[in-house]
Amino acid sequence: MITYKKSRSVWSRVGTAANYTLLGFLSLLALYPFWYVIVSSFSSSRAITAGEVSLWPIEFNAEAYLRLFDDGQLFVAMWNTIVVTVVGTLLNMALTTLAAYPLSRKRLMGRNLLLMFIIFTMLFISGVIPNFILVKSLGLMDSYWSLWLPALISTYNMFVMKTFMEGLPEEIEESAAIDGAGDWRILVQIILPLCKPIMAALSLFYAVGWWNSYFNVLLYITESTRQTLTLKLYQMILQVNQSLLNNVGSEGVEQVMLTPEGIKAAAIVIAVTPILVVYPFLQKHFVKGVLIGSVKG
Repeated sequence: MITYKKSRSVWSRVGTAANYTLLGFLSLLALYPFWYVIVSSFSSSRAITAGEVSLWPIEFNAEAYLRLFDDGQLFVAMWNTIVVTVVGTLLNMALTTLAAYPLSRKRLMGRNLLLMFIIFTMLFISGVIPNFILVKSLGLMDSYWSLWLPALISTYNMFVMKTFMEGLPEEIEESAAIDGAGDWRILVQIILPLCKPIMAALSLFYAVGWWNSYFNVLLYITESTRQTLTLKLYQMILQVNQSLLNNVGSEGVEQVMLTPEGIKAAAIVIAVTPILVVYPFLQKHFVKGVLIGSVKG
């Protein structure tokens, strides 16, 4: 019996070590593409073109970042993106919560009919041209409301929050109602504190979507001072490509130091880093919220 337990313990440790080794290797494979982008952004154009970049920067330089931040327009675009992301996420979460809470209560009259209408919006979409005509007819061009208004709520995210709220004990709400609490007080003081995991998860979903928004900004925002980060980075990459085409055959220093690949790598790092900084603070609630909101119901 003792021999069996020792043997089992040894094999258990071997299995655990093998699992950690495999997971560590897979994690490195997943992280390497982003690490390669970072390394490329700090390497010279010659090293990138020659394919010498792999694990560490070759002929270290930060010319790509200096070029992107040279005229200060990127700081303005980043501030615009922060405004769009923060306000858009707050509007999304407010409307998602106000829609999910009543629909999660069985006492709501016409609940099934309302759910049918909401599901209908998931099956059919209007398309780009009708949306553009609507936004233009409302006079929202060159306004951030042209971005916020058409995307005030995600039907899928609303159903995820509704499913989470349906899993909360009804006795808590009933006891609060007996003590004289109204619907608003129950929602703000009881339901929302219990919904922190799902709210953190959905907030991250919404924030990432707003931070990476590109196509709607391209359609509705034409004023350069109001453009967001992704569109501004794309325009800068196009400018570098055009300048290189115009200077084919010249031996300028800028041509030696800059390539579209280096600019693209620096642009990716600038666009992704803020989300990577925020994610660790929401990771705990994010994982729990996604699991509970997707499994229940």
